[in-house]
Amino acid sequence: MHRRTFMRKAGLMGLGLAAVNYLGFACSRDAKGTGWKNWVWITPGRGISDEDWLGHLTTIKKSGIDGVFLQVYSSHKAWWQTDRLPVEEPLLERLIVLGKTIGLEVHAWIWTMINNNPYFIENHPDWYAVNGLGQPSHSHPAYVGYYRFMCPNNPGVREFVSENVQALTKVPGVSGVHLDYIRLPDVIIAEGLQPKYNIVQDREYPEYDYCYCEICRNKFREESGIDPLKDLEDPSANEQWRQFRYDSITGLVNNELAPIARGRNIPITAAVFPNWEGVRQEWRKWKLDAFFPMLYHIFYNGDLQWIGDNLKKLIADLETPKPVYSGLFISSLTPGELEEALKISHTSGASGASYFAFNHLNEDHLKIIRNF
Repeated sequence: MHRRTFMRKAGLMGLGLAAVNYLGFACSRDAKGTGWKNWVWITPGRGISDEDWLGHLTTIKKSGIDGVFLQVYSSHKAWWQTDRLPVEEPLLERLIVLGKTIGLEVHAWIWTMINNNPYFIENHPDWYAVNGLGQPSHSHPAYVGYYRFMCPNNPGVREFVSENVQALTKVPGVSGVHLDYIRLPDVIIAEGLQPKYNIVQDREYPEYDYCYCEICRNKFREESGIDPLKDLEDPSANEQWRQFRYDSITGLVNNELAPIARGRNIPITAAVFPNWEGVRQEWRKWKLDAFFPMLYHIFYNGDLQWIGDNLKKLIADLETPKPVYSGLFISSLTPGELEEALKISHTSGASGASYFAFNHLNEDHLKIIRNF
């Protein structure tokens, strides 16, 4: 589960996920010829020289990691050159060039449905998802202040998100686009995180349940004859209304975002939840090139075998077989535990692993990855 302040308060941090060379996700092989591929999520920083970045990327490459997911948009400013958003620094273009010199893939990792840009909050408040109490996320975000999710059925939102993906596919040399936060807010957060916020979520509560905006209510009423707010005593118990939210995200992915990337022969992947129902994220139906479930076992009070158990189920549930990479939360793993997690992931069917995040990997972790 990715969260900036949310995770930081839990003694954690952000998130991320990745991709590969188009037409090659299923058949691409690592340097050892085993088929196993390693990835790492990287958060950006200002004022770092090309020389220092090349040093970081070289360390990554020499450790057996095949590609990086550079966070280029985290709901406000862009880390690539664009006229669509405020630009922090055109870092993506720099790292693409540096990565090519050492044979390292560089993918653009973006926050998809969260928008904390003051311009859009002020000028497009109708873009934001609404909870079961009628509160919009821009003024009443769930859990933490940056949880300002947009509505997946709003035409303006669909255009905005699609244009973000379109812009990134046009960056020369980009290896892929990686979708993060492609979902609605957690209607139930992972059980291991609930005590940190003095929350007990034994069922779905309306203040965490989105999207009840006018567009979604009208669309659902046209399809079913039901207004979820007026006609249902307990909307959370209605399977049709629940599926409508799943399908709203799936439709955005399959009908808008995936075709954009595919039209330019750019891989498109996503960071996804193992407990997808809780975030309205039925990713087993998505037409993407690969998936990176965030198997952060400590968030779910699980042991290392929990990673393997979930991998097997998630892989089996896919409508179309695609590579699934085990997303591992490095802060929770000693080097010995990392090695065991990799073994479990491999025997459970993963195509590789992705590590969150680069700044949490020490030399002992890197040695395990290099020798696995």
